[in-house]
Amino acid sequence: MSSTNSYLADVLKSMAQATRLKIVEFLRDGERCVCEIFPAIDEEQSNTSRHLAYMQTHGILSRRKEGVKIYYAVKHPEVFEIVDRATAIVKREVEMRSELINVMERG
Repeated sequence: MSSTNSYLADVLKSMAQATRLKIVEFLRDGERCVCEIFPAIDEEQSNTSRHLAYMQTHGILSRRKEGVKIYYAVKHPEVFEIVDRATAIVKREVEMRSELINVMERG
């Protein structure tokens, strides 16, 4: 069980970074070439490549090569569900905290 939890932590960690989340969002519409990814997310190519490799190693992305181009895609559609659920949690938290601040300012 501990090895399963460890791998789960690695999978979650591989998405828990701002650049990696930008990559996942960019790949929401499907497979893309690295040459498209790094300009779209406004990151350096070397930095983007490191993040892509990290996510591929941890099972988040698939990779294929066509000639000199390398293409990445999100390997499991459930990745988007995880991101969407986390986004919903963040939105609810922001709303709750905003309401609390409003109550405190009035009171």
